[in-house]
Amino acid sequence: MARSKAINDAVYVAEEPIVHMSRNDAEFLKATVRQNERRRVRLCTHKDIKDRLQEMLIAFDRRSYIRPSKHINKEESMHIVEGIADFILFDEEGNITDVIPVGDYSSGRQFYCRTPDSVHHTLLIRSNIFIIQETTQGPFQRSDTVFAPWAPEDQNTAEVEKYMERLATEVENFKNRQSKT
Repeated sequence: MARSKAINDAVYVAEEPIVHMSRNDAEFLKATVRQNERRRVRLCTHKDIKDRLQEMLIAFDRRSYIRPSKHINKEESMHIVEGIADFILFDEEGNITDVIPVGDYSSGRQFYCRTPDSVHHTLLIRSNIFIIQETTQGPFQRSDTVFAPWAPEDQNTAEVEKYMERLATEVENFKNRQSKT
């Protein structure tokens, strides 16, 4: 694995000035994601939260909940390394405005997305494992991420489960409506 140090059980930071990733790095993330309560783990290739360029490899599993959020004055891009998911965009009230089927290049789905600032979005993971490379502007400040008030907080597991079931149904309904137009 790229030499890294653990910040906590979900965040690792690469220590070398030149960072390169191999299949072994992805396998490490896949094994580690299952040991994490939030079902996600990231390897940051930037060295500091103050860096102007923030890049990371992030692994999720099928049960990961990514609370819908938007980023103030920050765009982000996502390149899919492995797996498939639905990338969901929302309006301010929580209505779905678009669903983009995403996956690694071999999946035939969209393998890259760039999201402008101030657009609520989330992922609904469809494969057992989903790995992305995410790039955004730094420095990292928690206050730049605004969580959707209409989506439950991560800790509220009962509400999260209900929300995820409802979201999956809404996504399918949205896709069905789009296929008829």
